[in-house]
Amino acid sequence: MPKKRILVLCTGNSARSQMAEGLLRHEGGERFEVFSAGTKPSQVRPEAIAVMDEIGIDISHQRSKSVEEFVGMELDYVITVCDNAKESCPIFPGQTRRLHWPFEDPAAVEGTDVVKKAAFRRIRDQIHGRIMVFLDGNEGA
Repeated sequence: MPKKRILVLCTGNSARSQMAEGLLRHEGGERFEVFSAGTKPSQVRPEAIAVMDEIGIDISHQRSKSVEEFVGMELDYVITVCDNAKESCPIFPGQTRRLHWPFEDPAAVEGTDVVKKAAFRRIRDQIHGRIMVFLDGNEGA
């Protein structure tokens, strides 16, 4: 059975979509081929790398990519994790199923490093919970 292909899309592809890519790859195992991209890619946030490392998932090798790299690719799911990406998401061919999982942007949180890292942890955990619900509904995938 071929792997289902999932693209997680955000604006900067720096935090939420990067964490979701790492979590989906980790939790979905061999069932999925997972990618992430941004409508305006920047770079992977060090806070995202750090909070993912806390739970044993290394995303330090991941890079911010443009959604343009994936246009024309057949995907089973495109999951947008911010409202801006939902509005500017290109059309993908075939039977691509679009899902929208809006999460707050932890990179927008201001304050001390402790406050910022706590925001990244909170969003990581919210994303993780949503992914587990998704995977429970896709056991046959």
